[in-house]
Amino acid sequence: MDDRWFECVKSAEKSALVQGNTKKVHYHFENGREMVEEYNLDTNVLSRRAWKINNEMGGEGDWDIEVGDPMPAGLKASNDLISEDANSPFITRRVTKRNLEWRIRNLPYPVDIYSVTADEEGRCITVRTSNKKYFKKIDVPELRRCKLLPEQDKITFNHKFNTLIITYAKPTELVEMEKAIYEMVKEVQPQRMASGCPDVNECKPS
Repeated sequence: MDDRWFECVKSAEKSALVQGNTKKVHYHFENGREMVEEYNLDTNVLSRRAWKINNEMGGEGDWDIEVGDPMPAGLKASNDLISEDANSPFITRRVTKRNLEWRIRNLPYPVDIYSVTADEEGRCITVRTSNKKYFKKIDVPELRRCKLLPEQDKITFNHKFNTLIITYAKPTELVEMEKAIYEMVKEVQPQRMASGCPDVNECKPS
């Protein structure tokens, strides 16, 4: 386990709240960055991680979702005039106790068209199609934080309902680090909420 990320999380100012079976932890890091994590209290597994994007024009910034479904457009703080085509491929991420998972939606091609490879030089996972219709380099921040390179034998993938599902088996170092961080999260005393907290932008502690 790489100690730098662990120590960064450990030294961050932390506050929390509980809504239903979800514990939400807000981190203020020494470098000024903000992160929010959500944990399922039934499984003790991370369900969402988001990073605050500073708004150069002032006011509330948006959140960059690292893990979990994207924030609905109506809840974003920005008023971008240009929006992505709803039929374009887009990636969502989730984690389980043993795996990292990416779902690339709106990809209609059969499974034998895809190639998913570990790119050690780029420290990422590369997805390409033999028909040259799609190419993507996927960052794996969890491996970066553990100072690990992606390994091909940990990658599996399948395709269904126009979605390419990529699974990466967590290395032991990552599993150990996540356990240590969750033990830290459990020590953050929460304020229990009775209702209403639809997104990370409204779950900031006072």
